[in-house]
Amino acid sequence: MNQKDRLSSIQDKIRSAAATSGRNEDAVTLVAVSKTFPLEDILSFGNLGQLDFGENKVQEFIQKSDEHRSLKNAPAIQWHLIGHLQRNKVKDIVGRAHLFHALDSVRLGKSLNRHLEEVNSSLSCLIQVNVSGEDSKFGISPSELDQFVDQMLGFDQLRLKGLMTLASPSHNSNEVRPQFAHLRALSESVSDRLTFDDFPVLSMGMSSDFEVAIEEGATIIRVGSSLFGGRTYESA
Repeated sequence: MNQKDRLSSIQDKIRSAAATSGRNEDAVTLVAVSKTFPLEDILSFGNLGQLDFGENKVQEFIQKSDEHRSLKNAPAIQWHLIGHLQRNKVKDIVGRAHLFHALDSVRLGKSLNRHLEEVNSSLSCLIQVNVSGEDSKFGISPSELDQFVDQMLGFDQLRLKGLMTLASPSHNSNEVRPQFAHLRALSESVSDRLTFDDFPVLSMGMSSDFEVAIEEGATIIRVGSSLFGGRTYESA
């Protein structure tokens, strides 16, 4: 299956899942997870109208976004940083990220805010919540969310747009439906303190479970292998 067919297939599934839950497909943004794939592949998708791309690793994110910026007449790509961010790399994403999906500590928020103040800029962020409770995953615990939001509101350069989560791996996507429903409920509980346009952002769902995530309220889904194909290696 070529790029156009893979993209069309994902779009059809988005449309169907949105209809199942009585939602408009336009309320769901597809972020193509492009880690390990070259800018050439990204630009090809961009020419098909897919303009949101997510990177996990900071160095790869910087390389691709800067290379894209140097091109003339390239598609107007929006870059999402969706992976864990170390504080010593904060300065590298300022001015490059359209949306940062993994705000997960007060120290990180403080560091981001300081670097943004230095350049008189702001950054749209999502709070990463570990709804699965797995020790291997980053993110604050659901019980910490209320206090964490209040702490983040003290950082004027951060724009809290919503929440993000990574569900547990499962061969049956319905098994993780409660995790997506939990994130939606958490979002509703803090929405009066978030900064969003029409509705809070819920970044949840990947290749194996994005349809269920949409049915439970996802506004952003992060899809990699179903669009780009299997990866032959993972980024270091």
